[in-house]
Parts: sequence; structure tokens; C-alpha cells
Amino acid sequence: MEPDDRPRPKGDAASQLAGELLDTYSQDELARRIAMLEAEIDRVAAHRDKKAAHMRAAASLFGSPSSGAGAQ
Repeated sequence: MEPDDRPRPKGDAASQLAGELLDTYSQDELARRIAMLEAEIDRVAAHRDKKAAHMRAAASLFGSPSSGAGAQ
């Protein structure tokens, strides 16, 4: 089985972070955590944008399934 074919684990990291208690963190630790999470958001958004650009390029080259390409 290819690595991408494996089922995704339930309870992703974002869900686990969202439920974590923050009471024991200092202000500096919270600021570092925010910076790390913002960097991760930027990374995921860039990956999403790259994937969308790839899909647009493929659709323009091959036609999108909803465009009726190949329909008679």
C-alpha cells in the first residue's frame, strides 16, 4: 500500500491542540505557540494554493470533468 493510500488517523493534530488546556503556559510560551501556529497556517495555505494552481493547470490542459469535455 502506498503511503498516501493509508487511512488518515482520526483526531488530527489541530483537534488535539484545540482541546489542550493553556492555563499552565506563560505569556512568552503562548506568544511562541501563536507564532508557530501562524507559521503552520501559512505553510498549509501555501500548499493549498499550490494544489489549486496545479488543478487549474490540469483543467486548462485536459478540461475539467464538469466542463463537458468528452461529452457527445
